[in-house]
Amino acid sequence: MDTKIPRWNLDSIFSSIESDEYKQALSDYTASMDTLESLLDTAKDFTRNHNEHFDFPAWLATYLTADNKVNELAGTLNAYAYVIYSVDTTNTAFLNNITSIEEMGLRVNQLDLAFKSILLSHANQLDAFYARFPQYDDYRFLLQEAIDETAHQMTNAEERLAGELQRTGGDAWGRLHEQIISNAKDAESGKTFNELRNDAYSADAALRKSSYEKELALLKQNEIAIAAALNNLKGETILLNTHRHWNEAIDRALASSRMSKKTLDALIGAIEDSLPMWRTYFTAKAKYLRKHRLTASTAADNEGIAFYDLFAPLSSSGQEKQSLLSKTWTFSEAREYIIDRYNSFSTAMGDFARNAFDSGWIDAEVRPGKVGGAYDEDFPKGHQSRILSNFTGTFSDVITLAHELGHAYHFSCLKGKPAAFFGYPMTLAETASTFAETIVKQDMISKASGTDKLQILDIDLQDASQVLVDILCRFYFERAVFSERVTSELSAADFCRLMRNAQEKSYGAGLGTERHEYMWAVKSHYYSTELDFYNFPYTFGQLFAAALYARFQKEGSSFAKTYAELLSHTGNMKSEDVCKKAGFDITTKEFWQSGIAMYAQEVEQFTTGF
Repeated sequence: MDTKIPRWNLDSIFSSIESDEYKQALSDYTASMDTLESLLDTAKDFTRNHNEHFDFPAWLATYLTADNKVNELAGTLNAYAYVIYSVDTTNTAFLNNITSIEEMGLRVNQLDLAFKSILLSHANQLDAFYARFPQYDDYRFLLQEAIDETAHQMTNAEERLAGELQRTGGDAWGRLHEQIISNAKDAESGKTFNELRNDAYSADAALRKSSYEKELALLKQNEIAIAAALNNLKGETILLNTHRHWNEAIDRALASSRMSKKTLDALIGAIEDSLPMWRTYFTAKAKYLRKHRLTASTAADNEGIAFYDLFAPLSSSGQEKQSLLSKTWTFSEAREYIIDRYNSFSTAMGDFARNAFDSGWIDAEVRPGKVGGAYDEDFPKGHQSRILSNFTGTFSDVITLAHELGHAYHFSCLKGKPAAFFGYPMTLAETASTFAETIVKQDMISKASGTDKLQILDIDLQDASQVLVDILCRFYFERAVFSERVTSELSAADFCRLMRNAQEKSYGAGLGTERHEYMWAVKSHYYSTELDFYNFPYTFGQLFAAALYARFQKEGSSFAKTYAELLSHTGNMKSEDVCKKAGFDITTKEFWQSGIAMYAQEVEQFTTGF
């Protein structure tokens, strides 16, 4: 059997940054921006001096055609710059190339601001535009969204100043947090902070607890500086939100996710209703770990799980492991398994996966200079994707491949649409990848038995509980921080208090007395002015995928067409409208509860399995 782990082939995009084709693309990118700038200058001149003679509908049709070319080139060049760098991070030429492409992108941003201003001033002519150019009817949502965004922009001069000051403000505070965390090291063990965090997955119970205690000690040592970073970052966000006319930080996050407050309330409400079920799972896992002496906790049998045991495996390092989890997969086996599982949903999805493997779209080899983790990058050129992973043959590596291929399949469903439609929100992006992952996980669960099944159930519930319960905890915490920061400065003691409250409200009795009040200092997304309430789109994706899977189980193979159609509309509609076209009302708790039902069944299987 072929065990070779592949590198990707990029020749169908560009052979190298030195190639004539790549240099021509850069030249075309600049020329296309010149075209947009000329069109904008014309529009400004007519608007100021000859507005009664300005044929705005004709101008807009011309502009959108030219803008689509810029979007295609920008998407392809940015994606290519990153993918070549990500597998050779020590290559100075690749790093300089990224910087160059990013600088060109700044001009695109300025052109976009100018376009929105023109669009706003001629918004009363949009109906005439659609009547005269019906081929642009699908742009209605995107153009209205662009107009709505102008209501949340300061003047161009103020936006430029805010961007410049952010380098020594919000960005600098974020880098301070990053530097503190990345350089923190335990003196006794010599482990870095991130190494201590990774010990949470160890089969060594004593090590998990020891590393947790050392992690808390390192955070407490650095609490003043980290708290100052978080306090000032949130203060900056509140100030800028005021000047940009956002009532609350959550409003901006909802706008970027293209979803309503009603949908968010339904989503949060459904998770809150499910908390007793998740607490049952946490308590049951804690009981199992104590029964099999797989924990260092001395809590009583009826108490919740220790924080350091949330990710504990259900076997010790000395036990003989079960086949499905311990099996070392060859890449060929992973390939055939994923194709087979995708085919079980739809032949179109299976054929897509086969083409991705056969066309050299995947770079899975672990090697020096390559970034860790995994991602999918999509290219407007040729409407193709590339997937990076670090495949070592573990069960989780197979799941990761299925997840990233799900992202790529989503992009394939947008083929034939303008590049402007490729910017779908993270809520719907995470739905497609999680759905693909769910197909594989549910098959694994159905095939397993005994202890093997118990362990796979725990892996799925562990992942889902983080996306639902822990993200709910983060949501509660961040909401409370913004509420209090409006009227006062916040210290490390304040952040610890708010985190304790959030953990009690979400985990409750499912979490034992050994908790983690410094989690506010760990999660990097808190330390960005652009990522307020960053995590709830993952919750959306997790439950939406589960609800889609439940629908698939009910309808069978006929659902595949509905699913592909749903994905095809994700780039130019609000989340609610996309889902409504597929027959889903995501503004109700009942919809989200249909996704939670799958995990409720898993919790029941888990708690009765030992």
